[in-house]
Amino acid sequence: MYELPKLPYAYDALEPVIDARTMELHHGKHHATYVAKLNEALMKEPAWQGKPIEELLLNLETLPPSIRMTVRNHGGGHHNHSLFWTMLRPVRENNAPKGTLAEAITKTFGSFDAFKEEFTKNALGIFGSGWVWLALSEVEGLKIIMNANQDSPLMQKLTPVLGIDVWEHAYYLNYQNRRADYVTAFWNIVNWDEVERRIKA
Repeated sequence: MYELPKLPYAYDALEPVIDARTMELHHGKHHATYVAKLNEALMKEPAWQGKPIEELLLNLETLPPSIRMTVRNHGGGHHNHSLFWTMLRPVRENNAPKGTLAEAITKTFGSFDAFKEEFTKNALGIFGSGWVWLALSEVEGLKIIMNANQDSPLMQKLTPVLGIDVWEHAYYLNYQNRRADYVTAFWNIVNWDEVERRIKA
């Protein structure tokens, strides 16, 4: 059975960027529902129980049709959020990547500011709900992708290294319909150490 992961910080640790009540609902309600629905679906197909969620998402097309869409939506939601929590940390001034990570971003996008601009443009450009990811391709290296709903970069054989959730439940209590303000504030809480760790891994 999949379990809701514990947060690596308190619900109020990301304030003022993300308020405690949003974190409580996002983690304790939304993410918990993804886990519950995923476990419920897999009860119908015992042969697929106990496998790493990454394995299910990487092999989505081989899953039985009876659970494929649930795994895509709720399994994707569980995996995306499990990564998302680790990619955040309390507010830091002048928060930016350093060392080899900064060099890799500059090499790919021209500069950190250019990367932020492109990433932000994508985050504001998603119609409805979804995610924007900095992902790693074995062939193309670092790239920015947009995914609708709870689709995972793993479904495209890409490794997610940094993501932003732009579903309204991620920001609506504090920012209402001002997604741009949420995305701008997001850069203050990115855990660049975790991003670099994921790229190296």
